[in-house]
Amino acid sequence: MKLFGTDGIRGRINRHPMKPENVLRIGMAAATVLRKELHGRNMVLIGKDTRLSGYMIESALTSGICSMGMNVTLVGPLPTPGIAFLTRTLRIDAGIVISASHNPFQDNGIKFFSHEGFKLPDVVEKRIEELVADDSIERFRPKGEEVGKAFRLDDATGRYIEYIKSTLRRGTTLEGLKVVVDCANGAAYKTTPWLMRELGAEVVSIHDRPNGTNINLACGSVDMTALRRAVLENGADVGIAHDGDGDRTLLCDEKGRIVDGDCIMGICAADMHAAGKLKGETVVATVMSNLGLEKFLERQGIRLLRTRVGDRYVVEQMLEGGFNIGGEQSGHVIFLDFNTTGDGPITAVQVLSLMKSSGSALSKLAGRIKLFPQVLLNVEVEKRHDIRTIPEIEAAVTKAEEKLGSRGRVLVRASGTEPKIRVMLEGEDEKLITKLGKDIAKVIKEKMQ
Repeated sequence: MKLFGTDGIRGRINRHPMKPENVLRIGMAAATVLRKELHGRNMVLIGKDTRLSGYMIESALTSGICSMGMNVTLVGPLPTPGIAFLTRTLRIDAGIVISASHNPFQDNGIKFFSHEGFKLPDVVEKRIEELVADDSIERFRPKGEEVGKAFRLDDATGRYIEYIKSTLRRGTTLEGLKVVVDCANGAAYKTTPWLMRELGAEVVSIHDRPNGTNINLACGSVDMTALRRAVLENGADVGIAHDGDGDRTLLCDEKGRIVDGDCIMGICAADMHAAGKLKGETVVATVMSNLGLEKFLERQGIRLLRTRVGDRYVVEQMLEGGFNIGGEQSGHVIFLDFNTTGDGPITAVQVLSLMKSSGSALSKLAGRIKLFPQVLLNVEVEKRHDIRTIPEIEAAVTKAEEKLGSRGRVLVRASGTEPKIRVMLEGEDEKLITKLGKDIAKVIKEKMQ
């Protein structure tokens, strides 16, 4: 039974695997596996985003974990990177985030962090997965007096905010900057506006009233229309957009133009390089990152190292090579000097502090990076198959690659989190890559339904 994708367990609520009875088993299995690798307090930290189903999943997970003799600390809504930070600094054995990130509210998911704040290794996830379906889990049940307890940590948001502020040079403020924050009605709805105000910025906060069903709904990083409008209407210096769990940041400059994760990585890496702080003179990104970023970094004397899609693979490569910045075009940016996962609020303050210290508008900083036109199509499918086993799709991709030659590239892959096939084309001629992308998407629809 396959449970884990590229970003934990995810699915539609009350359908497999996100049924409460199944989540209970996941909690039991996770506690059984994690108890064998205890590093601190026999404790699991659980946080969540603002989805209505979060209450149900939180209760089921807590019951499963406590039934196997581990304790639970609940922190309520908090960005994913906040859970990673607290797990590490409070010496907790594991952290769990209940979230489906950028997905609509009908979905939910479960992400695990190790005691070091990193996502669990594949081998540990596999052991949990196997134990969920194995009746032998029953023999691990402890006696009555050995079951776990649940506690609540009330100052989690404040602790996380103070840590974010500590990542800046002493005395740094954002006074004089006017900022619009789109919280996506998600986990960062308190964190980022509060953080920006404490740093002295004038803040306009939008989509900061979650009701359980409006997370990611025409807002945040999945739809930046409202943010762009708010930046222009308020004469703001910058707009900040998060996704539902707050591990992504996309920006909008003062002219209403989107600044994506590639540009953010380029801006920050160039500054780190100039300051002698870029380890290995390398940025780690995925195969989705724009060729324009690669060309920009080359001119700075910086190497771009690519991985497969998924921030966990970026982090793995960063750890292996000893590098300290990496991320994804979608806005996951990892500063390993500060946190162990993509951190939306930290990303935002790093860019804004650079704007302040350099006296440069975001449009000027981002304007140094000339991105190639890129087309991304998402084709919904009933079931995900290995694309390489379907000759017609392979033929359509080969045809597109031949037409683009050295002037572009084609990438077709299955989503790791949704039943979709993602088709990406990049090149100098936007009309051509759009047509070729539609041709490939048409073949996928015909052959994968």
